[in-house]
Order: sequence, then C-alpha cells, then structure tokens
Amino acid sequence: MMKQAPDFTLNNQNGEAVSLSDFRGNYVVLYFYPKDMTPGCTTQACNFRDDYPTYEGLDAVILGVSADDETRHTKFIAKHDLPFSLLADTEHKVCEQYGVWVLKKMFGKEYYGIERSTFLIDKEGNIVKEWRKVKVKDHNEEVKAALAELNA
Repeated sequence: MMKQAPDFTLNNQNGEAVSLSDFRGNYVVLYFYPKDMTPGCTTQACNFRDDYPTYEGLDAVILGVSADDETRHTKFIAKHDLPFSLLADTEHKVCEQYGVWVLKKMFGKEYYGIERSTFLIDKEGNIVKEWRKVKVKDHNEEVKAALAELNA
C-alpha cells in the first residue's frame, strides 16, 4: 500500500530551493495548511514547534506547505518562532500533486484552497501514512504516535 511520495522543489521562507529528496534518510512530516497567520494554522504550527525536539529525536524533519509567498512565511516564522521550513507553493502545483488543492465551501461561497492534510514519509521517500481533512486538536499527538511506531 506504500507509494512513492511525489518529489518536488519549492522555495522556503529564505528563497532557498528545498526538494523532498534532500531529506532521504530522515522521516518527513509534510503538512499542507490553508494560510499563514490564521487561528487553526497558527495552532497547528505552534503544536509542531512545541514538540520539535521530540520530532528531531524520532529522526523526523517537518515541512509546512501553503500557497503563501516567502515573505509571508518569513513573518509567520518570526512571529511564532518556528524551527522548521515553510515552503511557498504559490502556484499550488505541489498541492495538486498531493491531491490537497480542492473545492471548498465557506459562507455559501465555493473556492479552491488547501485541504489541511499531513503526509508521513519514510526514509526511502514512501508515504507511509496520510491524514486528510485534519482537525488541529490532537493531530500532533497522532503524528508523533505514528512516528514512534515507525521508530519502534
């Protein structure tokens, strides 16, 4: 059931090109979120931040992806002291590769946006677990538990 995670290259908050394949040999927690500076996305990022040492101890790298640009990512990271890279998918090409760019509805309006999703990728670059339509509460605990299982 494992499938290869689509490789990609996106710029991080510093304008540096980051490829998924750069992290072979580590687990990768690749999470897609709708927008910097919004309440749910801030909570999610801060949960990952607060447990960052645990992730490092489990040999995992965290990468956040949204359609925000590098400048906005830089502000978000600075405001919340985030220790991991946020990648700018302004053309939502990677979101489409991962199937998280979807038709959404809010207040009766339909629009395309990112469905909050997380992919756990193993050291060989395979997707070993995915969470779709993530609810922020408790999600961080689920991801850590899945990683701990892989490390067992």
